[in-house]
Amino acid sequence: MKRNRKLILATTVFLTFTALAAWSQKHFVFRPQWKAQAQFAGYYVAQDKGFYKDEGISVDIVHPSATQSALSRVEDDNIDATTLQLCQAMKIVDNGVPLINILQTSMNNALVIVSRRGKNPLEQKGERVGIWRADFGELATFMCQKEGLGYEWVYYASEMNLFIRGAIDAIVAMSYNEYYQLLQTGIYLTEDQVYRFCDHGYNIQEDGVYMRRDTYERNKEQAVRFARASKKGWEWAAAHPDETLEIVMKYVNLNHVATNRTLQKLMLDEVLRLQTDRESGKREFSLRPDMVRLASSLMLENHALKREVTYEQLVRE
Repeated sequence: MKRNRKLILATTVFLTFTALAAWSQKHFVFRPQWKAQAQFAGYYVAQDKGFYKDEGISVDIVHPSATQSALSRVEDDNIDATTLQLCQAMKIVDNGVPLINILQTSMNNALVIVSRRGKNPLEQKGERVGIWRADFGELATFMCQKEGLGYEWVYYASEMNLFIRGAIDAIVAMSYNEYYQLLQTGIYLTEDQVYRFCDHGYNIQEDGVYMRRDTYERNKEQAVRFARASKKGWEWAAAHPDETLEIVMKYVNLNHVATNRTLQKLMLDEVLRLQTDRESGKREFSLRPDMVRLASSLMLENHALKREVTYEQLVRE
């Protein structure tokens, strides 16, 4: 009888640890690079529609503070995956942290410079230009140097007040976010006042989902399932934009983000447009080797990298 009790106890302990191990393997923590908004609609859809659950994984979507750096997200052992712009990911790899891209959502660059003075931004040499304190606008600094513009950079977190009040002459912005915020204030902008990087030889992909390579190696199956369900979420969002907007607003409200429905609709439409590759006309959800080469070349030229970062370093084998 005593032997049977010991056997039952040992079996119970073994099954308990096995169950806990299985649960922990299926639990996946994902941290987008910014506060809750339509930029991340596909992940909200995948959560809300049960696509992650269908893949057998439990996903936590945890948004960072507005000032949390990309490197700190990557180095956080409590996070499985995060979103990064391609140039950000390449800098982190260059600094010795191997990363792997498990899903690419952006196929086109969203960066713009908007003039406050009714000018072409390329005619505003030496003027005061707002740029994020977070490292999202690196291409702008490359362009400024290449064109000899000598901008005086004025750093901001996320607010548009400096531009609205005329304290700066232009601002670096995203076509899906700050650009529409400015239009909502009643500021009239012509296309001549908006420099779109994607139209001037800087069409480098932006948002993708990245993991540290060691984290990926420990959680390959979960990573593949997360990427597959997230892609399905984005495809569903493109096919059902109205319902997707409702889901986005639910997450915006849950996270107490100060925004409005009109802005989020404009953002969703623009993010989905940017996901379509200009050449193929399709949502490809993958890194393009030519864009990685272009990014690496520009960054090396501007001393943002110490060595070339290749496409092969960033993709799954």
